[in-house]
Amino acid sequence: MEKKTKKLRDLKNELKRHADADQAKQMQRYFKTDKGEYGEGDIFLGLKAPVVRALMRDYVALDLDDLEKLLKSGIHEERSVALAILRRKFERAAEEERKSIFDFYIDHTENINNWDLVDLSAPTIVGGYLLDKDRKILYEMARSENLWRRRISIISTFAFIKEGDCSDSLRIAEMLLDDKHDLIHKAVGWTLREVGKKDIAAEEKFLKKHGGNMPRTALRYAIEKFDAAKRRQYMSGGRG
Repeated sequence: MEKKTKKLRDLKNELKRHADADQAKQMQRYFKTDKGEYGEGDIFLGLKAPVVRALMRDYVALDLDDLEKLLKSGIHEERSVALAILRRKFERAAEEERKSIFDFYIDHTENINNWDLVDLSAPTIVGGYLLDKDRKILYEMARSENLWRRRISIISTFAFIKEGDCSDSLRIAEMLLDDKHDLIHKAVGWTLREVGKKDIAAEEKFLKKHGGNMPRTALRYAIEKFDAAKRRQYMSGGRG
């Protein structure tokens, strides 16, 4: 018997079936959804990441029109599963389709509006596409007034770091050092820590130049893998 093709409405129904009201309340606090917070107004069903990933595998055949509808949803998990599907599509796609997915992603960055959504998708889709291409768009996003575009700009560079290319990561980290938002401070520090795994000399050169003035959150993340004595030295204002 022919297998029934699963539709967008089936996915939405499955998401609702897995909803957990208590978990949703916890997630809304964790992702800062109160008035004036970075995730203001975001709605959660209360699905944990493994459930979203499992559902993604069953619906990877959904097309970009369906994914656009999910990305424009006010429900966090609908946007999350859309990005998980988009990432899987990108991983399997040929170059021409990858360009379409990248362009679609860039056109919908206003809907990629929490840190987990950025971190789930940007390294693979944006960083992965730009590995062998001009990266000017990342610098444009780093100058954006939109918090999430700025986070995309630096988190995307994880794809480059993985290949041993840390130059754009360091340049964009430098651009974002004066950012006012804690989520950018964390992203900068996390990126520098990843740079250090590939090129510790490059990370330490950056920290010797900027460590005394960079946000403390960024610095703590950046030096997380250093030995205790070196961490104390950097946190006390020393240069390593």
